[in-house]
Amino acid sequence: MLRARDCALLLAALLFAGAASALGEHTVHTEKSLYRNIVVYDDNGLRCMTFSRAATSGRQSCQFLREPSRLVFNYTQMMMGALYLEPQPRRVLILGLGGGTLPTALAAYPGITLIDVVEIDPAVVRVARQFFGFTPGPRLRVHEEDGRVFVKHALRAGERYDLVMLDAFDHEYIPEHLLTREFLTEVKGLLGERGVLAANTFSNSRLYDHESVTYQAVFGEFYNLRLNNRVILTRVGGLPSRETVERNATVLESRLAEIGVQRATLLPLFSTAHDWRADARILTDQYSPSNLLNVR
Repeated sequence: MLRARDCALLLAALLFAGAASALGEHTVHTEKSLYRNIVVYDDNGLRCMTFSRAATSGRQSCQFLREPSRLVFNYTQMMMGALYLEPQPRRVLILGLGGGTLPTALAAYPGITLIDVVEIDPAVVRVARQFFGFTPGPRLRVHEEDGRVFVKHALRAGERYDLVMLDAFDHEYIPEHLLTREFLTEVKGLLGERGVLAANTFSNSRLYDHESVTYQAVFGEFYNLRLNNRVILTRVGGLPSRETVERNATVLESRLAEIGVQRATLLPLFSTAHDWRADARILTDQYSPSNLLNVR
């Protein structure tokens, strides 16, 4: 007779197998970590990672098998649009790893001397290294801890970054403690005098208005890039002008085109229009019910 623990392990394996067969042509790896269910699969020239057993769940990371340096997702290309606001960052902080496509792309960018990546799940770090070619080193450091805890410690240590990227997701959405005014204020404290923030969120969500007024309350105006995802780009001390953004995009065009970032695609997305309810409630440590509001 199977013990309860053995039954649970068998059930998890069967669920993984069913999800994997629905997700793609070839399952590469399945794993249940402390925080999430990880499935890696190959399909139509892509290698992808997802954090859910459900076949309809979004993919956390994908790379082209033949061109791993080219960015697959629109949102990763929009996140790289942060370089249009600051073309010469030296120190970068990224919360959330996935397959490591963003830190890997930035590690090849000239002038960056340090990239700190924070990922709460050691299994994700291990999978990124084994199946996505993610390679940490002296310039590309990985910290296995909660993103907010890292931010608090970095603040106390007096750390400063030229660019901070927020890209931490679980199988549903951004963890609620990484959505609040208090957290964004802490992040702002890590940015240098003209430091840039890039944040990956959803375009279609009941949280959209709440997130918008929360970012505005902390950072003021921001560029709002919307496709499937919404990427918020802002800078301490005020946004650079549209003319400056376009000039920087022109200078960076040939270099970023190598990884799939196209000036002609990105620039039309740069908007400062307010397309949210101004009276939406700001998300705080006391009010951040993302599990109730985030119904797309």
